[in-house]
Amino acid sequence: MTKRTSAKYKLDRRMGENIWGRAKSPVNRREYGPGQHGQRRKNKLSDFGTQLRAKQKLKGYYGDLTEKQFRRIYAEAERLRGDTGEMLVGLLERRLDAVVYRAKFVPTIWAARQFVNHGHVEVNGQRVNIPSYRVKEGDVISIRERSRQLAIVLEAVSLTERDVPDYLDADHNKMTATFVRTPSLGDIPYAVQMEPNLVVEFYAKN
Repeated sequence: MTKRTSAKYKLDRRMGENIWGRAKSPVNRREYGPGQHGQRRKNKLSDFGTQLRAKQKLKGYYGDLTEKQFRRIYAEAERLRGDTGEMLVGLLERRLDAVVYRAKFVPTIWAARQFVNHGHVEVNGQRVNIPSYRVKEGDVISIRERSRQLAIVLEAVSLTERDVPDYLDADHNKMTATFVRTPSLGDIPYAVQMEPNLVVEFYAKN
């Protein structure tokens, strides 16, 4: 586990953006960075700084990903045919914890990771407790029968601050979601602009 679990809004503060579009984000109150000197950190970023920032923002968005995990996903995206940036976000969105979050079964990406870890999720009728499990097109993700009345699930389903994207076909009455297709960057409902092209540039130079 990384430190992001206990201090998830630090990324919002450091980036000066409401990364997940949540009403409780501290950026809604103050846009400067965390710490004693946060208001002074407005210096223009170098190309390296801009690329690093894009990488940290995308990696941080998906919760508890370590640099090693993220680098491995990037290396896989690089091997696939097509635009590496598009392949990267497609692979990230195919993670089981990301799908559970997008389907609005839980309120946050961190809750999704824990929810999967605790065995509340099935894929095609089989229990899967690995957050990094790679979902395929046509897979049906469901909440186990005994977990459907958990408060965290009922809260998430009623949230109005985000919608289920169209590459998922979610049925909140049955607590199921079908992964229809792998999304492209333009399909993914990021609350802020993500720049996977800059992530590609970062890894190409480092």
